Amino acid sequence: MSRLILFNKPFGVLSQFTDKGTEGSARATLSDFITEKGVYPAGRLDRDSEGLLLLTDDGRLQAKLSNPKFKEPKTYLVQVEGTPDDAALEALSQGITLKDGPTKPAKARRVAQPLWLWPRTPPIRVRKSIPDTWIELTLREGRNRQVRRMTAHVGHPTLRLIRVSIGPHSLEGIAPGAWTKLDV
Repeated sequence: MSRLILFNKPFGVLSQFTDKGTEGSARATLSDFITEKGVYPAGRLDRDSEGLLLLTDDGRLQAKLSNPKFKEPKTYLVQVEGTPDDAALEALSQGITLKDGPTKPAKARRVAQPLWLWPRTPPIRVRKSIPDTWIELTLREGRNRQVRRMTAHVGHPTLRLIRVSIGPHSLEGIAPGAWTKLDV
């Protein structure tokens, strides 16, 4: 039986067990939260992103969860600067061309700020003259900083990014910094 850990990665935590950055940087890593031995991340989540990160001790499951060819949908809640109009959401949905090529079609829609959302530490920067909006974005690929690059491309830079699900797995009921283990 394989172990699958669903971890709600807080903002500022690296998606690895050791920090290979500059000496004395003291950045938070998975080892500050995950006590299970022999598990490894199935994919990544940037240090400045939050939310669901899956870890497993099964190499085949790890490959299936993280490889885009298996097309596991990944859903994100994205707080963006400004208010995206229908044309911006349509562009995100149809796919846009980034420097590394066109993105695959996605699902994009405006949503209300979730009632269950925890405060971020540190908080995002707020501008009184520019509103912000939450969108839900579901992708079936996972390029480096893709969501941030996509929202910037349509004129709405990302302020906060939270991955809420990967395939059938969600962070529902898992507090920031907490994790739950499934036997699969």
